[in-house]
Amino acid sequence: SYADDPVDEESGKMASHEHWAHQLAKRYGVVFRDVLKRETMPVTWRELVGHYRKMEWQGAMRGGRFVSGFPGEQFALPEAVEALRAVRRDPHAGAQEIRLSPADPLNLVGIILPGERISPLTSRPIVFRHGVPVAEAATVVHLA
Repeated sequence: SYADDPVDEESGKMASHEHWAHQLAKRYGVVFRDVLKRETMPVTWRELVGHYRKMEWQGAMRGGRFVSGFPGEQFALPEAVEALRAVRRDPHAGAQEIRLSPADPLNLVGIILPGERISPLTSRPIVFRHGVPVAEAATVVHLA
């Protein structure tokens, strides 16, 4: 039967892993093992790497060292690479204050950013300046 076909099951698993690889790349722009610590997913980093290498061969991703201080392979979408280059060229880029909900997937404080993890359940936004978390808004709690 169809349900018992190991080939169909394996191709379905591969499609699911490929979906996760694309989803995570869109979410983060730059993907590496440590950035995925907060994710719960049915795919391992090793399985994702295979998909990212395939995407790199197709020109959809780039492999390299994009974020310093983290070992292992890193992959980035071409538009993320360009954004990182633009920030490096312009010393004023990122100078504006950015407020981020603690529940946002980009809340990587305590994961890849300095400081203790901030619970996604707190209602106070995190304030970033130059890409560094500096405070929790509302009752200002300075982080750096």
